[in-house]
Amino acid sequence: MKPLNKTINCLDCYIGSFEESLSAKNYKPATLENYRHNLRRLGRLMEIEGIAPSDLTAELAFELGLRLPTAPKAQIKLPNLARRFLQYLIEIGVVERPPLTAAEAERRELLGNLELYLLRQRGLSPRSVKHVLGFATRFLSHRFGDGDLDLSALVSRDVIAFMEHVIARKTPYRDKTLSTHLRCFFQYLFAQGLTNTNLALCVPRVHKPWGSRLPRYLSPDEVETVLASVATNPRRGARDYAMLLLMARLGMRAPEVMAVQLDDIDWRAGQILVRGKGQRHDRLPIPPDVGEAISTYLREERTSTTTRTLFVSHRAPNRPFKDSQIINSILREAFAATGVKPPTPYVGTHVLRHSLATNLVRSGASLDEIGDLLRHRSRATTMIYAKLDTDGLRSIAQPWPIAEAAR
Repeated sequence: MKPLNKTINCLDCYIGSFEESLSAKNYKPATLENYRHNLRRLGRLMEIEGIAPSDLTAELAFELGLRLPTAPKAQIKLPNLARRFLQYLIEIGVVERPPLTAAEAERRELLGNLELYLLRQRGLSPRSVKHVLGFATRFLSHRFGDGDLDLSALVSRDVIAFMEHVIARKTPYRDKTLSTHLRCFFQYLFAQGLTNTNLALCVPRVHKPWGSRLPRYLSPDEVETVLASVATNPRRGARDYAMLLLMARLGMRAPEVMAVQLDDIDWRAGQILVRGKGQRHDRLPIPPDVGEAISTYLREERTSTTTRTLFVSHRAPNRPFKDSQIINSILREAFAATGVKPPTPYVGTHVLRHSLATNLVRSGASLDEIGDLLRHRSRATTMIYAKLDTDGLRSIAQPWPIAEAAR
């Protein structure tokens, strides 16, 4: 192979406009310079191999990216950068968009119709729809691969095999929504006449008896220790601290924190709009420390961006987070830094919400008050915290009849 030189190559005329598109999305100059350097390397390799930009495909771009040497700890993955640049070439018309195969078109149509059904007829939230579509896509790939769909051939053992496959990949498997979302998908297939039987009936239920275990929580001192550790993080402390404080003080769920918009905060009234489960919206008062934390984040850390979502990534293009995994990561780092032992091996985002409710119970708050704060639609959901009110349970317990029986 010829050595890679620094002469003008076949990609140079597109790299400048590619950089401009990324700069408009707040990418840092150092990142753009790194991209430029590696894309010029890619262009020189393409010229050596006699590959024109219009000849690129996703597979070829990935292969060429793999062939470019990189440092062991390089942050930029060249195969991914090559594919991203290819997508840009498709958008500006240099490369033709590859046509869908018949199987891909069939799958896209099925999932598109499923999405409309879930949104318009079932009235599910966008987040729930996303999860149903995700499990549906994974099931179809597991059962049919990249081939044509033969939905009428599906039987119960296909469902069980997929669930065993999913559960085996996570230890311990925690997603209790697997059964719910799969059941929703199979009910749709049966209602549309796409399957011969209602396979939703053979989806096993998640065994979750009421009160099977107590909520896992942190003590008030442990909560404050974790919050203080996050607040002092020099890289993203203001943002992370504000997110956790909304959960610790107001009992907000992680997806609710991720969904807060700039316009949801009424600074004059001291209130925040919470977009809860089931498309329920509530206005909650903003405690002073929460308001100060959000204000500090807006003044000192939040990058100027077009999105109206409050919490965004620090890396360009500064988008909202796709899910609440960022909060899991923040909590794991805080537990490791402080030595506070998490209440469960898996650090879930509900730990702060559970801690707030549990500590309120032990401070004398009623279950009705806790249910209102946590915005439970059913009081039965709040009843799990009754088990933690040891003194209250003791006061209403009937005396043990041993003494009477002995007389």
